[in-house]
Amino acid sequence: LPSGTLWADRNVGADSPEDYGDYFAWGETSTKSTYNWRTHKWCQGSSTSMTKYCTKSSNGTVDNKTVLDLEDDAAYVNMGAEWCMPTETQMSELQSKCTWTWTTQNGTNGYKVTGPNGNSIFLPAAGCRNGSSLNNAGSNGYYWSALLADIYPISSWCLYFKSSDRSRVNRDRYDGHTVRAVAR
Repeated sequence: LPSGTLWADRNVGADSPEDYGDYFAWGETSTKSTYNWRTHKWCQGSSTSMTKYCTKSSNGTVDNKTVLDLEDDAAYVNMGAEWCMPTETQMSELQSKCTWTWTTQNGTNGYKVTGPNGNSIFLPAAGCRNGSSLNNAGSNGYYWSALLADIYPISSWCLYFKSSDRSRVNRDRYDGHTVRAVAR
């Protein structure tokens, strides 16, 4: 990409580009069986009891952290120090500077994302985890960024897509989403 950003060829925890990989709540580095406020690492059971990454007193203890610390970055912790979760700017560049083609690759739906130099990555439509369920696998993709949402601070920014749409959305931090790493 023009910025020099290098994207990993598969999701964190995946064995191949088509494999969904692992699902993480934002700011957490391991998987779990249930994704909700009661199980979220950085709160005490509700969206009004945040203990880290909080910008509003009505949501908990304010620390004004809006970008993940490396020890809370799923890519950094699971893939090593040369990787991290993408910034908002890196995700925007991926959306605006690449050609996106909805396709099925080895039986998995998702987007082939081709950069200006002709190199490509495949982003599987891995769905998301909420509670103990996997939702929208095969039709939607949700990929976390490293940035807290400024407009709704109990959520974080992610890249969302389906076959007919791609956009930046904010999602509750407890949701289990996939992560695609970028080189540090």
